[in-house]
Amino acid sequence: MNLLAIETATEACSVALIHGDELIARSEIAPRRHTELVLPMADMLLAEAGIGRHALDAIAVGRGPGAFTGVRLGVSLAQGMALALNVPVITISSLAALALEAPEEDDSAILAVIDARMGEIYVACYRRDDNGGLVALDEERICTAETLVLPDTDAWQVVGSGWATYGTVLSQRLTGTLRSADGMRYPQAAHVAELAMREFRAGRAQAAELALPVYLRDKVALTLVEQGKA
Repeated sequence: MNLLAIETATEACSVALIHGDELIARSEIAPRRHTELVLPMADMLLAEAGIGRHALDAIAVGRGPGAFTGVRLGVSLAQGMALALNVPVITISSLAALALEAPEEDDSAILAVIDARMGEIYVACYRRDDNGGLVALDEERICTAETLVLPDTDAWQVVGSGWATYGTVLSQRLTGTLRSADGMRYPQAAHVAELAMREFRAGRAQAAELALPVYLRDKVALTLVEQGKA
């Protein structure tokens, strides 16, 4: 099985390749440079594995939410490659991929939170399952930190740029003990690849033209100022 994964929804530009039993990845924090980095990263991984693009069995992509331009780039690239290679696409929530950046503690809930700019956050809650995957505790959504309502649980781990921006407010919204918090974590293609393999084996890959981005925010036509901050 050869699966290429792309994640460009936030400041982190990353690509990962599952080649048999091996997972290799490249990632760089590079705001506004995703377009120039993502395809060379992919070619580098394929060269490292000693395979060409036509050896790929599927393409996975972080479908958002995140920065509009980054989400659009990742999904467009995945669709284009999948159509050219006649392979399916697996779309993965960027918040779910972010949640796997949390330390592996089975009994903690995970709050994945991305700074959505304009005073809002993208957020969803998860718990690890017995097989290293994730169980969603609620739906992914956009809201303000002040209005965030969380499920009741005894312990939390928080990951994502939303904590770096709104940590003080978010800490007051938690319904249990805060065990860890890291505002410098971003969704990574390696986790997109891991989650995508589960979806692929479950028969949930889809045709390229059905792979859609998830923005959550109705306002996707950002001003130039907003694009510069995204």
